Amino acid sequence: MSNNFFKNKSFLITGGTGTFGKEALKYLTQQKGVKKIVLFARDEHKFHDIERFQKLPRNVRLFIGDVRDENRIDIALKDIDYVLHAAALKHVPYAEYNPSECINTNITGSNNVINACIRNKVKKCVLVSTDKAVNPINLYGATKLCCEKNFIASNNYSINSTSFLVTRYGNVVGSRGSLIEKLIEAKKDNSKEFDITDKKMTRFWIDISDGVKFVFNCLKNSQGGEIFVPKMKSMKILDCIKSYLPHAKINEIGVRPGEKIDEVLITRDNKNVYELKDHFVILPEFKFWTKKKFESQTKGKKVILDYNSLNNKEMINITQFKKIFKL
Repeated sequence: MSNNFFKNKSFLITGGTGTFGKEALKYLTQQKGVKKIVLFARDEHKFHDIERFQKLPRNVRLFIGDVRDENRIDIALKDIDYVLHAAALKHVPYAEYNPSECINTNITGSNNVINACIRNKVKKCVLVSTDKAVNPINLYGATKLCCEKNFIASNNYSINSTSFLVTRYGNVVGSRGSLIEKLIEAKKDNSKEFDITDKKMTRFWIDISDGVKFVFNCLKNSQGGEIFVPKMKSMKILDCIKSYLPHAKINEIGVRPGEKIDEVLITRDNKNVYELKDHFVILPEFKFWTKKKFESQTKGKKVILDYNSLNNKEMINITQFKKIFKL
């Protein structure tokens, strides 16, 4: 990506102390000419940890605040060019038990970010979304679907102000609560058994560095109103476990409330999907949005497909996992 995109630009990341936020900070500090990087989060303890384990450049600001507080996000967005909105309550079981908290953070919080972006004339704002927003069966997914709809629709009344876009991908390898994190803990403890909710389960495979690069690339190239979906490999959860813990007994304990067997990123119901070399784009249905311009610039091909982790052509096998894990 051209350094001209970053030169003299200021970025704010909501959820700045999370897996995405910390990797985005790392990525931005490697780019030349960035004017300011603001991490926006509500946990001062995690800010302390970030400072304790690395020396932050002079252009980094640690801004304590909650996306539920519209006034606070409004103050934080002064002189900001680009916003990456990653703040969310994302753990499915906790969201199911605390629905009002999930709604307040994920829906009301996102709406606050949108309004503050428009008032402060931010150039672009990208929502970091999830596969769970597609045909949601849990509250977290339902709130992220609302966020996506709100972000896309906001382009209707932010003309000549902020452009809003969405990036959507599956579970990130090694993020908090992920399978890889649990496998590492099990191997460290020399566990003889490992629990799995369903042996038929599949997931997409994307690491956080690739996810962050994808989001920044979409941020640079978007017109506003698009949903971007990267092309990824898939895995069978059982193959992943067998490659890392070959001698462990695997116990099937049953699917948790709100949990999906497979990850779904695009369904055949989406009639406005375009395929590019390394990603898909779902275009908006706005009258002012010109598809011809998009088609001529990207050479994208219109497609109808079900893009999920089960029917994905690129599936990681046990041999490939052993190479990934260096076993």
